[in-house]
Amino acid sequence: MSEILTVTLNPAFDVSTSVGAVTPGPKLRCSEPRHDPGGGGVNVSRAAMRLGGNSTAFVALGGQTGTLFRLLLEAEGIDVINYQVAGNTRQSIAVLETSTTKQYRFQLPGPVWSQTQTEAMLEQLAPHLTKNRIVVMSGSLPPGVPADIAGTINRLAVDNGAELILDTSGPALTAAATNRDTPFAMLRMDGAEATEVSGQVFASPAELADYGRQLVDEGVARRLVMSMGAKGTVGVSASERIFCQPPAIEPLSAVGAGDSMVAAIALELSDGGSFRDAIRKGVAAAGSAVLTPATELCSKATADEILEKVSTAEL
Repeated sequence: MSEILTVTLNPAFDVSTSVGAVTPGPKLRCSEPRHDPGGGGVNVSRAAMRLGGNSTAFVALGGQTGTLFRLLLEAEGIDVINYQVAGNTRQSIAVLETSTTKQYRFQLPGPVWSQTQTEAMLEQLAPHLTKNRIVVMSGSLPPGVPADIAGTINRLAVDNGAELILDTSGPALTAAATNRDTPFAMLRMDGAEATEVSGQVFASPAELADYGRQLVDEGVARRLVMSMGAKGTVGVSASERIFCQPPAIEPLSAVGAGDSMVAAIALELSDGGSFRDAIRKGVAAAGSAVLTPATELCSKATADEILEKVSTAEL
């Protein structure tokens, strides 16, 4: 099995709670809060552990919230490489309105990075991009970090014999989709993000697969994984066009589904599994995650049960 390294440059200290009704004006008495270390790559590491795997988490942390974040992550048994940044690690707040089951999510800003801080991060990260390692870079970027930083990290990874799986959004995803330098090992996005990046509307899995194949042919990535939520997930490589559908699931919270999917895919690929099996297991892990409340991630037992019901077709 190859080693997995996750990279999280913009982590979030997650606080989740609940209240009867969200109304303006009066003080709202919430339930006992839950605290979790969060952010794309961090959640991939946490999900991988729940699925029976291991990884090392490279995380940019700062201030008092950063210290607590690291302690919580280490308490889960995850090895942490702490890149120290100026300022406090940002916080994310999720509030469940129990009277309606609606969830309200608030993101506080994190520290702004300087060019010097970005360059120092690359220097500290480079020695960990070792041969045969699968690197998962996931989540948003801190303010001040160039949108194309994933391309820079990908070149470093490939030069050292590692492979980079990228799961990001916004300007960073747009930059990745226009990458024509060194292909990413895998790029993940959802259907809405594909529409945002391409300007196209995808009415079917086949149309989404066509777009994914276009990106593969253009040298953006060797594999594309594109989620359509409960409808299923499309996987594309130079030789495969796969569509996996989960069974009908009544979700409790969509938080962590994408990270759980990426964790399962990375674990399967690191174990030498096929792209097809990786997507199937990713869909099952995502389905498991939506059955858990708030910021809770996937469950291996539930993912294994769902996997038996995942349907797979060629596009």
